[in-house]
Amino acid sequence: MAIRYEAAGATDRGRFRPGNEDSFRLFLEPDGSLGNFVLCDGMGGAVAGELASRIAAETMLGAMDAKIPTTETIENAGRAANAAVLAEVARNPGLAGMGTTLVALAARQGSGWIGHAGDSRCYLLRGRRLLQLTQDHSLVAEQLRRGEITPEQARTSPVRNVITRAIGGETEVVPSVRAIDIMAGDLYLLASDGLTGEITDEEIAEIAGRELPLPQLCGDLIDAANRAGGRDNITCILIRTREP
Repeated sequence: MAIRYEAAGATDRGRFRPGNEDSFRLFLEPDGSLGNFVLCDGMGGAVAGELASRIAAETMLGAMDAKIPTTETIENAGRAANAAVLAEVARNPGLAGMGTTLVALAARQGSGWIGHAGDSRCYLLRGRRLLQLTQDHSLVAEQLRRGEITPEQARTSPVRNVITRAIGGETEVVPSVRAIDIMAGDLYLLASDGLTGEITDEEIAEIAGRELPLPQLCGDLIDAANRAGGRDNITCILIRTREP
């Protein structure tokens, strides 16, 4: 299926954090026929977290540059991002412990590949229905899947920020990957937990579903997260699809 893409991204440090440890990168062919999109949420302290997310985002984006990606392409791109973060720690042991979440989308015509590690998410808004396309690698998500807590309890859990997979967290880290079918009229959202931890899926769907330019929608999502608390860095990428 012939599809064209447009995209925008934005990031904000939130209301309380002294710096911004999130990073995002995006690439679109000039004719909009394909795109690569990456978002990372760093950890390990202000300097280390910012560096880890930047290194991972840049490495992942470069390694995704295939005309026709595969699951293996995205897995190997994640491996490359992990190796790049670890190599920086090897050069500077004072950065030990730094790491980052990662969520990425490679979009080619009517096909897409999503890779993620950690609790940064990819959503699809199709029509009026918002679907979460990734499952968090986090302690709370595991508790939810086992039925040990409710979604309401998850939002306020004292361990909600404990993630179980991260780029830079181990010698070998491979992102979870899924292939998806892309349709004209879809809207995809990549988001850090500074957004999804502050506003509900219903609020996300209401804001993202407005017929407005993507940069404005990114700003509106960030403003909503800040109004709701803004306790963390907030980053989002929006990708809209259409027929040529």
